[in-house]
Amino acid sequence: MQLNPYLIFNGQCEEAFKFYEKCLGGKIEAIFTFGDSPMAGQVPAEWGSKVMHARMNIDGMILMGCDAPPGRYQGAPHGFSVSVSMKDPDETERIFHELEQGGTVEMPIQKTFWSARFGMLVDQFGIPWMLNCEQAAEAAA
Repeated sequence: MQLNPYLIFNGQCEEAFKFYEKCLGGKIEAIFTFGDSPMAGQVPAEWGSKVMHARMNIDGMILMGCDAPPGRYQGAPHGFSVSVSMKDPDETERIFHELEQGGTVEMPIQKTFWSARFGMLVDQFGIPWMLNCEQAAEAAA
């Protein structure tokens, strides 16, 4: 079994995935558009370039997403966060500061009682993120 986040965008999926590829050091493996699919005749012409499915590999972890078909976007995502756990505090801070560009910080990146670094934000595409840097066992004691 594998569990992967699947993010739904309001027309900015390709832009978001290119941004995440840079921030997270991933590799986009596939981007399929509505125009290149059997659904091409079922969406408005201006949606031909919108993403029907995207897949990114980030160190063996998979992030997927798409643009919601016209009239189906339900507003800003809520009720979840994409959680990223790392071991390097500097890398955690770097990724946090890249993701926060154009977004909203909900909890600044900082040391907490459970982690070397933790922070929460909503990125410029409306996706909520939590970044956590594990704390060494001896530091937690």
